[in-house]
Amino acid sequence: MKIGEIAARSGLPASTIRYYEKEGLLPRPARVSGRRLYGDESLDQIAFVHFAREAGFSIPEIRKLAGPSRKSSPLSSRLRDMATAKIREIDQTIERARLMKSLLNDALTCRCLDPAECGSRIRKRLKAD
Repeated sequence: MKIGEIAARSGLPASTIRYYEKEGLLPRPARVSGRRLYGDESLDQIAFVHFAREAGFSIPEIRKLAGPSRKSSPLSSRLRDMATAKIREIDQTIERARLMKSLLNDALTCRCLDPAECGSRIRKRLKAD
């Protein structure tokens, strides 16, 4: 398949596919007369990269999952380790978001006249907790 067809079948722009290749997330395809030619396995590799992006993995993390180290340990082992770390990261983000929401809900009832008064109330609240 040419890049236009693989792009259409994967739902990604050709530029994204070229970017994934450049970043080492996809192997370089065979070329004929300078044109990229992809096999069906490329759709599977693109699906994996899409899954990893949707799960919150960064480009360097996906490179680590899909890159050359794949020969030294199975993907399932690396994925399990990285998923565990990503879940911890997400839990921290959720906790931070809960705190932000609580602070913003407190701000909805704020009657302070200036930042100093607000800061004084915040310090008193923190001491009480």
